[in-house]
Amino acid sequence: MVSSIQKEKAEMFLKFHQDKEILVLLNSWDIGSSKLIEACGYKAIATTSMGIAASLGYPDCQVIQLSEMIEAITGIVNAVQVPVTVDIEAGYGNNLNEIIDSVKKIIATGIVGINIEDSFDLNPVLIDEMEFCERISAIRALSASLGFHLVINTRTDSFYTSSGSKREKLSESIKRGNKYREAGADCIFIQPVWEKETISTLVKEINAPINILSNPGIGAGLPPSVRELQDLGVARLSLGSSLMKATLALIKKVADELSEKGTYNILLDSLTPLPDAALAYKMAIGLSK
Repeated sequence: MVSSIQKEKAEMFLKFHQDKEILVLLNSWDIGSSKLIEACGYKAIATTSMGIAASLGYPDCQVIQLSEMIEAITGIVNAVQVPVTVDIEAGYGNNLNEIIDSVKKIIATGIVGINIEDSFDLNPVLIDEMEFCERISAIRALSASLGFHLVINTRTDSFYTSSGSKREKLSESIKRGNKYREAGADCIFIQPVWEKETISTLVKEINAPINILSNPGIGAGLPPSVRELQDLGVARLSLGSSLMKATLALIKKVADELSEKGTYNILLDSLTPLPDAALAYKMAIGLSK
């Protein structure tokens, strides 16, 4: 049963993809990070599957049990007021029936959107495009049967896993993106792409809102700024697992400095000014906005 509130949030989240202003998503991995992001003024929460898995000690690529993922998602949905969209990787199933059953359980948590990708375990050979279109159409039909519009953000990993030339990867991304849109996807997610010319081509050639991953430190140079991506016509920007990795990297840096030098400089820098650190904590537990 999909509640009226869930339906309203889904409609709101879909509209965010159609606004002139780009939708910016900081991907969260637990209740605290989700509440903090919401309190910082972001109008939706998007989860990172890698981050949720890592927070429970699992590697990425659907090693985590679906029940554990659902428990984490449920906690996040119940903790925030804004719409929540979740990364479901390749769908948590070995066939169409299993994937639809998993999506049905995930929808029951109260989420309004999903990310689903056309590679499994980042295999260089992508899932057959017609088979993947069948999955998208089936998820769209499920959503319709429940009386609401689930926002489907479909990721093609043509650039990420394929071994062809840049031109071939671009062509494959455009072809798959348009087919996925026809099958029922609301937004097409392509990563990792940072060149402005390539992004501009994707926006022009794919008949759907485009989601770009901004993951500083991965690949050559810095990704375009939020303003630059908006000017290029990108509808949605997400950070993926980078925020979670940055948090873990900070812990390691503090631990290494303490064990190697016995000093606290990195920790002190991250806590300065102390009132800001205290405020972030309060925001993560819902005591301040």
